[in-house]
Amino acid sequence: MVILHVLPGIKQINTYEWEVPVGTVANMRVPGKFFLSESLGKLLEPGAVQQLANVATMPGIIKNALAMPDIHWGYGFPIGGVAAFDLTEGVISPGGVGFDINCGVRLLTTPLSKKDVSGRRDLIDQLYQAVPTGVGSKSTLRVDARALDGMMVKGARWAVDNGYGIPRDLVRCEEGGSMKEADTCAVSPKAKQRGVPQGGTLGSGNHFLEMQIVSEIFDDPAAKAFGLANNQICCMIHCGSRGLGHQVCTDHLKVLEGATKRYQIKLPDRQLACAPISSPEGRAYFGAMAASANYAWANRQMITHTVRQVLARMYRIEYEDMPLVYDVAHNVAKFEEHMVDGRRRKVCVHRKGATRAFGPDAPDIPVELASIGQPVIIPGSMGTSSFVLRGTAIAMERTFGSTCHGAGRVMSRTQAKKSLSGREVVANLAKKGIIVRGPSDAAISDEAPEVYKPSDEVVRVVHEVGLSHRVARLEPLGVIKG
Repeated sequence: MVILHVLPGIKQINTYEWEVPVGTVANMRVPGKFFLSESLGKLLEPGAVQQLANVATMPGIIKNALAMPDIHWGYGFPIGGVAAFDLTEGVISPGGVGFDINCGVRLLTTPLSKKDVSGRRDLIDQLYQAVPTGVGSKSTLRVDARALDGMMVKGARWAVDNGYGIPRDLVRCEEGGSMKEADTCAVSPKAKQRGVPQGGTLGSGNHFLEMQIVSEIFDDPAAKAFGLANNQICCMIHCGSRGLGHQVCTDHLKVLEGATKRYQIKLPDRQLACAPISSPEGRAYFGAMAASANYAWANRQMITHTVRQVLARMYRIEYEDMPLVYDVAHNVAKFEEHMVDGRRRKVCVHRKGATRAFGPDAPDIPVELASIGQPVIIPGSMGTSSFVLRGTAIAMERTFGSTCHGAGRVMSRTQAKKSLSGREVVANLAKKGIIVRGPSDAAISDEAPEVYKPSDEVVRVVHEVGLSHRVARLEPLGVIKG
């Protein structure tokens, strides 16, 4: 087995589950566990497994350090990493959240079908012109300092209250689109300065806006509950907290590096800089992170509003006829209640490139979906399938209600730019009927389908393990890259 040679001592528990035993890295407090197929194992980076073992050394970690099938090397935690911490003895770490705080994804449905959208370059052009895209892109919407505070405190609710959506949208957002722990005083002036001009912008990197078609239904009752049907056109939006969130992470990493020493926390990697959850430093980071997460929800809500306006104008369809299926966060830490060793405990769950996947009857999912479970949205990579799944009881039991978040990179951005041509990527996708727009050739080449793991295989693993179950497959028709 390829995976067994990544690090000495790794054990295969069953077909898709692997364990990094205590002792693999000095001072591990719990085992590491990750989920992977043999084919995905051929793409596994040793450094990512090393990072998973490092996470297991952190104070107050509960049960296991976990990683999903899209695991790859990241800052501190591996991307695809999940860890829950005791509120008294545990820590909070920016490395367990990431620089793009609440990078997340949402899905809208429409009453349109393939014949309405296929080959419509004018649609993709209109969306590209309406949604600011690229590094440092600035919003055409009016967001001043006062509005910024509203975004950071109220999240998506601020956007809806200001005309960027409808109340139902909030019901279909994780956390209702805002975290109550937000503390704008813990957000630096520099971070706020970066946030003011970027509300309602897509940004850069792996962010995208994609017009898709539902090509396959796996679970009819769940699909009906989510509002999905074969041949239906949907819009997927993937972005986060922009420069504000990045600056918040940068600012608080410096503080927490000092706190790690002050509280005499011994770590194998300085990128895991952390502080006790209840400490002043820990509370300040959590408050600033929550404010950034709220900004991201407001940002996605504002983009949603723009998309609806474009589609309503071009196709003469009603704004309310483009409902939100769901919005999920990928990079966030939250206080949640989970069953741990037979009793319900409130813990701090870090998800770094991982998606919440709460099962049926779990708290904080829409009442009308209680018997189905939370919608889970897994994006593909420009030319590959995206998926809608549903959360499960197994995820609640085994991974603190978590699953994968996407395909996971296999090639760095630098490598991609050297080996791939953005123009060739666009031409190859055009042959498949996929229209692509982006701010530059480089922005397209470093997000080409070839630089990612196969999304269908990542999704197959979480489906087989039971961490989330497939509901629908969506194929891209038009892509706007950040």
